[in-house]
Amino acid sequence: MSTARIFRLAPSLARLIEKEREGHRIGQGYFPDRSNRGTHVQVLGATGQLVLVANHPTDPVEQITDIPRSQAEALLELTAGRVEYLRVSLNIGPQTATLHRFMTPGPLDLITVTVEQSKQTRTFQPLAWFGPEVTEDPAYQTRSMALAGLPAAPEVEVTNAALHSLLDTLDGCFGAHQPQAAVPQPIAPSKSVEAEAETDDEQELNDLEIEDSVIRELARSLSPRRR
Repeated sequence: MSTARIFRLAPSLARLIEKEREGHRIGQGYFPDRSNRGTHVQVLGATGQLVLVANHPTDPVEQITDIPRSQAEALLELTAGRVEYLRVSLNIGPQTATLHRFMTPGPLDLITVTVEQSKQTRTFQPLAWFGPEVTEDPAYQTRSMALAGLPAAPEVEVTNAALHSLLDTLDGCFGAHQPQAAVPQPIAPSKSVEAEAETDDEQELNDLEIEDSVIRELARSLSPRRR
C-alpha cells in the first residue's frame, strides 16, 4: 500500500523539469459534490473519461468510464469548476514523482511523491528542491482548486542548493552532487630536481670556462710572436 505526499514547487524549477521531461496536458471539470459521491470528467489526449468517486470510511473508490473526447468536452462546459494542468512523471530514487503544472484556475506547481507505507514512509526525506509540504491541506486538492480557486500562498524561493539537487535528480544522481573537477595546482620541484638543476648549472659554467680557456690558448698560439 502506498501514500502520496504533496509539496509546492518553485515555478522556475518546474519549468526546468518540463523542459527535460515529456508531459501530458489534462483538463478536468468537477460537478457539485453530493453527500456520498463526487463526479468529474477529464480529457487526456484523444480520450475522455467520466469518473465517479464513492466516499467510503477508509478510502474513496473510483469508477472510471471511457467516453469519446467530444462528449467529455461537452460535459466540461456543464461543470461547476475546472482545472487544466501539465502532468510530468520522473523518478526520485526508488520513488515515483509527478509534477503538476496548473494553468487553470491559475499558475501553481505541485510535486507529488508516491511512498510505500513501510520503512520508506518513515525514512523518506524531502529533497532540497521541494517546497513546503501541503499534503494535509485540503485547499490543494484538485477538486477544491477547481471549485474554490487557488489557495493564497507566497511563492516558493529558489536556492542554489535546490537547483543543484534538482539537476542531480534529473541526471539520475539521487542524493549526491556531481564531483567537480579539481583545479590543477602547480607542482613545486623536489629537492632532488633542484639539486640536479644546480649540478647542471655548475657543469655548464665549468664547460664555458674550459671553452673560454681553450679559445684563449688557441688565440695566443696563432698570434705572431714578438722578437
